[in-house]
Amino acid sequence: MQPDDVRAQCTQIIDQIAGAVVTDRTTLETILAGIVSDGHVLLEDVPGTGKTLTARSFANAVGVSFKRVQFTPDLLPSDVIGSNVFDEATREFEFQPGPIFANVVLADEINRAPPKTQSALLEAMEEGQVTVDGDSYPLPDPFVVIATQNPVEMDGTFDLPVAQLDRFIVKTSLGYPDRAGELELIDRRASRASKSPSVERVCTLDSLNRLRSVPESVRVEAAVREYLVDVARATREDERVRTGVSPRGVQRFFEAARTRAALEGRPYATPDDVKTMAPPVLSHRLVLTPDARIDGAAATDIVADILSDVRVPQLSA
Repeated sequence: MQPDDVRAQCTQIIDQIAGAVVTDRTTLETILAGIVSDGHVLLEDVPGTGKTLTARSFANAVGVSFKRVQFTPDLLPSDVIGSNVFDEATREFEFQPGPIFANVVLADEINRAPPKTQSALLEAMEEGQVTVDGDSYPLPDPFVVIATQNPVEMDGTFDLPVAQLDRFIVKTSLGYPDRAGELELIDRRASRASKSPSVERVCTLDSLNRLRSVPESVRVEAAVREYLVDVARATREDERVRTGVSPRGVQRFFEAARTRAALEGRPYATPDDVKTMAPPVLSHRLVLTPDARIDGAAATDIVADILSDVRVPQLSA
């Protein structure tokens, strides 16, 4: 696909979703960047901000299958990935796929499930397959997990393992709409009979796969690569951070920066692409020190401080 075609296709997708979800457009662009980067997305927000609607809208807009899994404290791994069931007719065990077998899987309130169930997603998110009783089963391609968690109600929740957080390429928040946005939300509801807005398909599976391949051809100059690595490495040197960005996180950071350039219709990445993708890609990968947590430090503020400290390269025309 040509750069202009990529930008036009992505604009179509965002426009269609923005017609259903009232939120900041840059947030939708961040989610789309995560999907096009062949990664997974974590949405952290209070109830009622449209997380479920956003996930479903993305699946509908690109015309792929969608499944929703409500995570609860008694959810078992087999409830997510599936299990072998004895067939009376054939007298054999047959594998019954779980809801994870879809192109877009909404893991709703993922932090309410116990660690054993959360860890069942690790293989699926990293390898694109699940293993049951020694047999591996490939998941649909593309396979994207859009997980949500509620930062307000902490009773009965479990912290996501660091290894699992590292599998999410971006973490973002829809946030509350402004006054104009909430008025628009009411106007939209008043003009239709159904409670949920409809989203039309504006992209085929083939087009989505072509979109996902475009970032591989985006050019990233040596100076931009060095800048990206310096930003990531600075997270390991900050005294407020106990564990900084992993080497896998650096690679995902690189992929996200290339994807952002592609979504903008450019065949090359710039330092601005690195700066734009740093907060959603790096913040959730930082493990802060106990003192920093007590002082109320936020990972996003640390990333912002790092971006202001690391020298930005000047590229020639």
